[in-house]
Amino acid sequence: MHVILGATGKVGRTTIASLLDAGVPVRAVLRDPAKAQAFSDLGCEIAIADLNDHQALVAAMNGASAVQVICPVDVRVEHAYSKMLVTIEALGEALAAANPPLVLAISDYGAEQSSGTGVTMIFHALEARLRKLQSKLIFLRSAEHMENWARLAKAAAGSGVLPSFYHPLTKLLPTVSAFDVGSIAAELLQEKWDAKLRIVHAEGPRRYTPNDVAAAIGLLAGRDVVARPLPETEWQTALMRAGLSESYAELLVELYTAHNAGKIDAESDVGQIRRGRTELLDALRPLLGA
Repeated sequence: MHVILGATGKVGRTTIASLLDAGVPVRAVLRDPAKAQAFSDLGCEIAIADLNDHQALVAAMNGASAVQVICPVDVRVEHAYSKMLVTIEALGEALAAANPPLVLAISDYGAEQSSGTGVTMIFHALEARLRKLQSKLIFLRSAEHMENWARLAKAAAGSGVLPSFYHPLTKLLPTVSAFDVGSIAAELLQEKWDAKLRIVHAEGPRRYTPNDVAAAIGLLAGRDVVARPLPETEWQTALMRAGLSESYAELLVELYTAHNAGKIDAESDVGQIRRGRTELLDALRPLLGA
């Protein structure tokens, strides 16, 4: 039985669908019972548990041959980093109690760094906690998700201007579709290997610049779209205006700064890179209704 936490997200849903297609039994762990029927209809066993409910979470992982975990980050919560550390510790304690043979964690490019990477430090903390487990581990470090351009892409399709936190506009960025990450995770969960730890980087078929993103949006919108660098002095305000908490916006500002300094990438000479097949244009198409 493969147990999938974060089942309702793009990554989790795709992992579940891929495993079921391969005939692998799946238990979807959900926080909201109202979503259970849809996953039951797919053929999943259902468990209801919150990451901070130790007993329910341990029960949800009972008898698992493998568990896939992801950190659900609430972008609106204050004290985002410290609250995520509490959740990571709760998850670690539940995994230690359940002791599944294999744990696959969806992580992030740059997670090997302990400081100066903003949001990515959450994934560093997750990896550090999971290393204490007896289980075999896979850290599937994902590049930036193409789908994260959604909000800016819709605005750019209307205005003709894509504001970019990434500088310079010609900088090639590692990126991947979240759906490809889910598919890669499903592949890894079914592979045989002996090492205690595998580190795998998930990336798309090629890298793109902010100018490439603007061009793709323009092609789909049927108009000219140009990328414009957003001044660093405006980052915090822009992120909070979009609904992010002050603390989470600060983490993103630090992350974008690290990206622009070239600090966020696949860890050199560690693990392997698995490439998804989704091109940027195809990832953006449904986001723009094209």
